[in-house]
Amino acid sequence: MTGDRPVVVVLQPEGARRARPLIEQRAEVRYASPRELTGALPGADVLTVFDVTGAEIAPAWHAADRLSWVHTDSAGVDSVLFDALARSEVTVTNARGVYERTIAEFVLAYVLAFAKDVPGSLALQRRQQWLRRDTETIDGARALIVGPGAIGRSIARLLTAVGMQVTGVGRTARDGDPDFGVIHADTALAEVAGEADYLVVVAPLTERTRGLIDARVLTAMAPHARLINVGRGASVVTDDLLAAVGAPAGDPARIAGAALDVVDPEPLPAGHPLWTAPNVLISGHMAGDTTGWAQRLDEVLARRLDDFRAGGAAALADPVDKTHGFVG
Repeated sequence: MTGDRPVVVVLQPEGARRARPLIEQRAEVRYASPRELTGALPGADVLTVFDVTGAEIAPAWHAADRLSWVHTDSAGVDSVLFDALARSEVTVTNARGVYERTIAEFVLAYVLAFAKDVPGSLALQRRQQWLRRDTETIDGARALIVGPGAIGRSIARLLTAVGMQVTGVGRTARDGDPDFGVIHADTALAEVAGEADYLVVVAPLTERTRGLIDARVLTAMAPHARLINVGRGASVVTDDLLAAVGAPAGDPARIAGAALDVVDPEPLPAGHPLWTAPNVLISGHMAGDTTGWAQRLDEVLARRLDDFRAGGAAALADPVDKTHGFVG
C-alpha cells in the first residue's frame, strides 16, 4: 500500500464507467476496462470487478505484481475465477450482504405466483374473462433449497416465516441446522427431490453443481412440484427441463412448472423453446436487482476496504473458497 491508501483497480466493461466515491475516499483508484487492465495492474493492491469475467482478466494477470485481494460485485464468483487466480494466494471476496434478502423476496414472489396462479389470472384478464377458481396455499408447503449459503439461508428464513417447511441440500449432510433443520448431501438429491413442492436452486456454479438438476432429479420430483432457479442456469440441464415441463407443447409434463431467473444459454435467445414452454416463468437474471443496488455494493466494498487497510487481506471476513466457489 501507499501509506494507508491501497491502490484499487476498478474493472468495468468497456464504456460503462461508474464513479465509486466511497472507494475514492479510502484508496487511490484506477478505473480500467479489460483492454486497459494490463497497464492498470502494476503496483495495485486490490482489483474490484463489476460485470467482467475471468476470461477478460486472465490475459492481464501477469501484470499483477502486488495484488493480494480480488473483490467481485456479485454473489456468484464462477464467472470471475480462472485457473491462475484459483491457484494463487490472492484472497477473493464477493458482495455478501447485498443480495440475500432481495433474492429471497424474488423466490417468495415466484412461489406465490404459482400457488395463486397469477399467470392464469393475467391470461384471463387479457381475454377479458371473469372466472372464479381455486388456488393453492403455501402454508405447510415443502421447499427444498439447493445451496445452503448466505442467500439460501435468507430464502429459508423468509419461506419459514410464511409457514413453509424448509430443508436444504449441500455438499455434506447434517442435522440440527438453525435455518434448514436437515441438510441433505447433494449426492442424494434425486432421492429427496420427491419430497418437495418447490425445489429452489441457488447453489453457486462449480464442477460439482454443473448439470446437477438433470433428468434423474426432475423425474424424481412430484408431478405437482415446481422448480425455481435463482442460482446459475448451467446448474439445470436445459433439454431435460424442457422435457420435464412438456415442451414442445403437447408432450406430457412430468412437473407442474418452472420459474427461471437464470437460464442456459444466457441471455436466452429469441425463439428458444423455453420462452414458450408450458408453465414456465422467465425473468432476466434480475432477482438481486433492486433500487439502490449500486450504493449498497459500494458500502459493502467500503467496509471491506476499511478492514483491508487495518489488517491486509488476512483481515477480510468471509473469503470465498476458491476451490469450491463457496463462502466460508
